[in-house]
Amino acid sequence: MPRIPRISIPGVPMHVVQRGNNRQAVFFHERDYTTYLNTLFESAMHYNVSVHAFVCMTNHVHLLVTPWDEHMVSRMIQRLGASYTAAINSTYSRTGSLWEGRFKSSLVDSNRYVLACYRYIELNPVRAGIVRRPADYRWSSYRHNTRSASEYPISAHPEWLAMGASPSSRRRRYAQLVYQRLHDDQIERIRYGTRKGLPTGSSRFRKEIETMLNRRLGEGRRGRPKKGL
Repeated sequence: MPRIPRISIPGVPMHVVQRGNNRQAVFFHERDYTTYLNTLFESAMHYNVSVHAFVCMTNHVHLLVTPWDEHMVSRMIQRLGASYTAAINSTYSRTGSLWEGRFKSSLVDSNRYVLACYRYIELNPVRAGIVRRPADYRWSSYRHNTRSASEYPISAHPEWLAMGASPSSRRRRYAQLVYQRLHDDQIERIRYGTRKGLPTGSSRFRKEIETMLNRRLGEGRRGRPKKGL
């Protein structure tokens, strides 16, 4: 079966899912999360990629990023995956691959789905039953997007910045937005787009992407979305 071509356009946000090989754990201790996130932001800076949101789960990671040069997300993930795997293998005296061969990704419609994708990512620990509130989970960007102090250099997307006239009003408005339940169709569209490597957004957004690429995009095989993406 041929691989789905990776779609990456400078300035267009992407939802990225990086999963452990055979869905096995990739984080074994608190220090591993710190190692991964430090390497993520170092790699993002190196390849000129903005990171807007993230969550590190036990066996997978979700990222919302915007590349500013072509193919930079793939290079960032390749560097990140290799560096983190080397660190884990050295720490735990293990060998072999840690991640799935290919990460999954989807371009995200800024006007309609960027903030939904922020929420989808940061609510992962709540949907998984790990915590009751997103603020209770340390290894996501929620605290960084709702509080003034940030451990990591999160880059605010323009849609996030448009929520208020001041940083405090934006953080307050975003915190309120997170607690508004995502509709099932939004969750399904986000999961489907990422799983199939297709744009997440309106039909107009899809047509805009096809025009940029000068080709039509397939629909992928339709069906019920897999759980856990």
